[in-house]
Amino acid sequence: APRRVAGVFQTEKKSASEGTGRDRMLEFIRKNVANGLSMANMVAGLSSVLCSLNGQYHHSSWLLLVGFLLDLADGAVARQLDACSALGAKLDDFADFTTFGLATALLLQPRGVLDGLLAIAYVLAVFTRLCFFSSGIPFTYRGLPCPYASSLLAGTFLLTGGNVTLLHAAAVVMIFFMVHRGFYPHDKVLESQLWKKVVYAGGVAAVLFSPAAVASVYCLAWSTSYIVFPFAVWSCKP
Repeated sequence: APRRVAGVFQTEKKSASEGTGRDRMLEFIRKNVANGLSMANMVAGLSSVLCSLNGQYHHSSWLLLVGFLLDLADGAVARQLDACSALGAKLDDFADFTTFGLATALLLQPRGVLDGLLAIAYVLAVFTRLCFFSSGIPFTYRGLPCPYASSLLAGTFLLTGGNVTLLHAAAVVMIFFMVHRGFYPHDKVLESQLWKKVVYAGGVAAVLFSPAAVASVYCLAWSTSYIVFPFAVWSCKP
């Protein structure tokens, strides 16, 4: 009898230990899934940088669009799982700077001094937007969020076959929108109306499965609608 009691106790202790280990693992995953998306965004950005340095600007554009979708998912997952943290915010900002700053600036294909200055100005605009433009109003940005500017430039590249003149013109306009202190709403694509979630799902399908022309037009229309009609179309209405 004592052996049986001891066996039952050990079994219960083992089950409790396994349950605790499983709970810790689930909690670790919950807290870090958003960080994983930020890391994926940063890897996409670094891969885009490498593609641009090797002259593979077409692949670089696709990676920027992937980063755009990852960034939208990152914030939504963090808020839904209540996993927002200072570390996660810093990681997200670094990933955004890598993908939507450095990688996007290289898409401009700087060759001479003026081109280089434009690329530097674009990177500094993203840096300024990420570090110094706090709106002080919940769910509202100051200045255009840099993922949308990056998506517009990547879509422009794919649609025009890499027309440098149009890319540079679009970059100048995006720099103005990013450093302008006008308000932009927090779109909360995956946490708002059903039609916004459908738009996001359409973006995933377009980027992963559609020809370049379809994906570029889709992302251009999406980004332009947010840039030009932020409150009329994309204001968050839970």
